[in-house]
Amino acid sequence: MALNPKLDLNSLPLFVALVEAGSFTAAADRLGVNKSKVSLAIQRLEKTLGLALFTRTTRQVQLTPAGERFYQGCQPWLLQMQSLVSEVEADQSSLQGTLRISAPEDYAVQVITPAVVAFCHQHPQLNVELRSGDRVADMVSEGVDLAIRLGWLKDSSLRATRLGHFEQWLVASPDYLRRHGTPVHPDALSDHDWVAFTPLVAPLTWQFRRGKAQCQVKMHSRLKANTTAVTRAMLQAGTGLSVLADSIARPAVENGTLVRVLPDWQLPEGGIHAVYPPGDHVPARVRRFVAFLKDRLAGQES
Repeated sequence: MALNPKLDLNSLPLFVALVEAGSFTAAADRLGVNKSKVSLAIQRLEKTLGLALFTRTTRQVQLTPAGERFYQGCQPWLLQMQSLVSEVEADQSSLQGTLRISAPEDYAVQVITPAVVAFCHQHPQLNVELRSGDRVADMVSEGVDLAIRLGWLKDSSLRATRLGHFEQWLVASPDYLRRHGTPVHPDALSDHDWVAFTPLVAPLTWQFRRGKAQCQVKMHSRLKANTTAVTRAMLQAGTGLSVLADSIARPAVENGTLVRVLPDWQLPEGGIHAVYPPGDHVPARVRRFVAFLKDRLAGQES
């Protein structure tokens, strides 16, 4: 079947973005364009096809049956085109476009930011937007190309690359330990104040190991925090004990505002993961940054 000569192929990526983002505003944010550009492109596409592709409400859009058939047909073609572009990009020594990365706040400040700066020095034509926060981003609706996540991935269906690992350190402030004493065994922790990091599945239950010995402890908490930055600030204020990733705790331990407690007992190691949005296509700028970050973390570990 001949291609309609009036069909604007540039409208197809906007159409797919609208389908996957669910609203004109989210699609525009994902593509970095004005909302009106997306709306106008969809209107022209529907006029060219002579079909209504969406039903619209005040907050979201939904595909019509015809729109669903059109989406299922054009999405694989667009992915093939993106893959081809990616292969061409891979041959370029200098990357272009925009790379949007999300990462936990403290980890973004201490680890990802220096890596982004170094990567940008190598690729001066590349734009990078780093979004920090401990909330897990909706990568599709927010237009995130790459999410850095620490810990244990709950969803086994996620497309991810393991970049490395981190240790978990039990820490408290010198002032708190002076007032309450320093625990010499994990069993003593249940008698201490605890700052709970609420994004964890079980923020009050911890498994300690020393050689073959294991000890599970259930903590008691009056204070809770949903970010590592607030957790660390509460600990430095002398409110109790808690666990931080070594990369986040180390600067505070080195400057004396926190003390590592029970260093001869180990907590389970966590993974550092690069998570991609759904789909088979991974742009060259994402692949190259992931490889760069993985090498950088391996060098720091060694």
